[in-house]
Amino acid sequence: MAIETVLNFRAAIGESPTWVEDERALYWIDVKAPALHRYCPDDESTRSWSMTSDIGGFALTGDGGAVVALRHGLFRLDLDSGALRLLTPPPFDPSLFRFNEGACDTNGRFWIGVMFDPLKGSASEQPGRLHSFTFAEGLREEPDAAELHNGMAWSGDGKTFFLSHSHSGEIFTFDYKENGALSNRRVFAAVPAGLGIPDGAAIDMDGGYWSALHGGGKLRRFHPDGSPDRDVDLPVSQPTMPAFAGEDLATLYVTSASDRMSEEAKTREPHAGALLRLDSGGSRGVARSFLVR
Repeated sequence: MAIETVLNFRAAIGESPTWVEDERALYWIDVKAPALHRYCPDDESTRSWSMTSDIGGFALTGDGGAVVALRHGLFRLDLDSGALRLLTPPPFDPSLFRFNEGACDTNGRFWIGVMFDPLKGSASEQPGRLHSFTFAEGLREEPDAAELHNGMAWSGDGKTFFLSHSHSGEIFTFDYKENGALSNRRVFAAVPAGLGIPDGAAIDMDGGYWSALHGGGKLRRFHPDGSPDRDVDLPVSQPTMPAFAGEDLATLYVTSASDRMSEEAKTREPHAGALLRLDSGGSRGVARSFLVR
């Protein structure tokens, strides 16, 4: 399976690739060199918006703006001017935590994970709460906590929500209601220690769950029952999230990270932090929602 390096940005932590069909563009972020990026494959053009602190996720507003989840709160970003306006402060101590990963459901609720990531010192690891946001309700605390949330996705019918606790290597599913209520959490799959941790994910039309195994250098597709289907080896050790893209949603883009790698390791791994592209091998993705309401 041919794998292309689309953009060798050497991102610190590339994350959250999201295909916007109307624009024929892929949006993604770099968490630690904080910016929102946009890539158009038709003409290979790019645009970037710099952020003022670590960015953990984003959603578009549909009126020329975005909501960005920064370490110091949720902000509205004007995509024309680049101006930021605070919507709500963070629900945690930003010296210890930051937002990590965001995803919208089809009704416009923006889900945001939280990661324990102290700015300095060696504080004991603590769990952070999962949250969601709408303009009508503001920021809402949700019934889940973890040291590192990742892997958000919905089944094709929208009735099942996927969420990984990366540090424990577990991927969970929940029953999901239209109002965003979560219930009946159960283990969907687990990634054995030594194979990497389950990071970002995407869902295909057959119910397959594609998880980026950060530290394991591969994508793993799980069957709808949670059993492993196949692995796709990648030229990076720290893939962070796959996304289906293109008119038929049969192309996979994968973000990756170079964070905490030594210079020697970066020399051995020249594509670390790159945006990659590959054929999905016959799978078609479920379109990822991206509008917050």
